[in-house]
Amino acid sequence: MRAIYQFDAHDSAITGSATGKHETVVLADIAVREDDHGTEVTWRQTISKPMRLNLTFVVRIDGDRMSGDSRAGRLPRSEVSGVRDHQPSMEANAQRSQRNSN
Repeated sequence: MRAIYQFDAHDSAITGSATGKHETVVLADIAVREDDHGTEVTWRQTISKPMRLNLTFVVRIDGDRMSGDSRAGRLPRSEVSGVRDHQPSMEANAQRSQRNSN
């Protein structure tokens, strides 16, 4: 399954969402932990399509790459991986265009 994840930092809190083929969901319990091996990020999310699942993610960040696993209850772990998209969001582009036109 493919999904686009967006994480935002507001003051000392991190929020996030995941957008897949069928829905966009809010991430819960996002935690970031730094150690000697790099950065580990964990979160929970619930999806309802194509079936209802409560997922738990544990991933390691290495530069622009992310890898780790997700787990849905008693089901076996699934490997996950991703790459950071450095393209600015449409909202940031709109704000930039508005500033440039003034």
